[in-house]
Amino acid sequence: MNSADLGRRVGVPSTALFTDQYELTMVQAALKAGTAGRRSVFEAFTRRLPEGRRYGVVAGIGRVLDAVENFHFDEEMLGFLRDRSIVDGPTLDYLADYRFGGDIWGYPEGEVYFPGSPILRVEGSFAECVLLETVILSILNHDSAIAAAASRMSAAAGGRGLIEMGARRTHELSAVASARAAYIGGFDTTSDLAAGFRYNIPTVGTSAHAFTLLHDSESDAFRAQVDSLGRGTTLLVDTYDVATAVRTAVEIAGPELGAVRIDSGDLLLVAHRVRQQLDELGATDTRIVVTSDLDEYAIASLAAAPVDAYGVGTQLVTGSGHPTCSMVYKLVARAGSADPADELRPVAKKSMGAKTSKGGRKWAARRLDEEGVAEAEVIGTGPVPEELAGRQLLVELVRGGEVVAREPLDAARERHIAARAGLPLSAMQLSRGEAVIPTEYV
Repeated sequence: MNSADLGRRVGVPSTALFTDQYELTMVQAALKAGTAGRRSVFEAFTRRLPEGRRYGVVAGIGRVLDAVENFHFDEEMLGFLRDRSIVDGPTLDYLADYRFGGDIWGYPEGEVYFPGSPILRVEGSFAECVLLETVILSILNHDSAIAAAASRMSAAAGGRGLIEMGARRTHELSAVASARAAYIGGFDTTSDLAAGFRYNIPTVGTSAHAFTLLHDSESDAFRAQVDSLGRGTTLLVDTYDVATAVRTAVEIAGPELGAVRIDSGDLLLVAHRVRQQLDELGATDTRIVVTSDLDEYAIASLAAAPVDAYGVGTQLVTGSGHPTCSMVYKLVARAGSADPADELRPVAKKSMGAKTSKGGRKWAARRLDEEGVAEAEVIGTGPVPEELAGRQLLVELVRGGEVVAREPLDAARERHIAARAGLPLSAMQLSRGEAVIPTEYV
């Protein structure tokens, strides 16, 4: 296993302040009340999928594990909390020694999920679990939204190449997380070097319009690029006149030209014309890459075009209209003490409206039909039915504070391909609809 596949965690700063103040003030009050040590179970889930989506994609689990490992308060952080009088002395003492020592179970990265799916289950004392709420949700909500958009785009692309190129359209750290999530969801490469360095995702990139404009002529620009990067490079052909550029590109690089990129215009029409021109010039193996504000709908509309790869930026890194998954992190069970033998009692929010929760420490399994296709997400709190015992979805991620389930990013990517293939065919439809399978509680 290549260590780079696991993410470069050396020198990762503490994640302890990636949280909301009320997490710390709850700990302070619970410490004073003597309830902070009560054994507790929290679950991360979503009550509904984003409007029109038929399934969700779990992404960010590996980053959550990194965040939990690096969640500790150093002297500078404690000084900040002390100077602002955010928490009192006893709480500062507790935080100074904080390390998560509980257990975490969850859906493995790349798996699909549905309303109510207990995507992550965190168990330990109330204080150690509640401190992780914000950082867990910030990662899962962002990464799963990007992965879901990427999955839809991957399905629409029908096996054609997908390039993630949204770094300039989002926060610099979000760009790295987005590239990682997109790779899980089915993208093949990224333009972001930080993502390539940290997660070993294949990187690509050649030139922008500025490079062509820099030179005295388009032919000078193409010649400079080919001389530097070789005949297999990708030449951007829409700075001036596309037909002229394609002819010039083949004259300079020959039929060995790797690809041409089209970034504007009627992509369907232009792609057909460029393919015909390339073939007539003998560049039959030269690929066509299209970019220009694509989303899953634009990709689907180009299914009949002779396109070999799509480059996607803005719509991908913003979740294609759904930048969050609306996941929540709720206390679902707690004991009356810190004693491991003390019985867990289900608890749940019972407010009016759509924000009610179901209490109890849950398991989840996916029931299949006679053809082996998913037909229901089954969630329960009691014994697991015998027929579902081999279909359980949660896996152990952290045991006694130690991460036990790191895996290469390619494993999550392959898992998603398999999970998506196991859904009903209607899951691939881009038209608005409900979750492709129902959630059943037993």
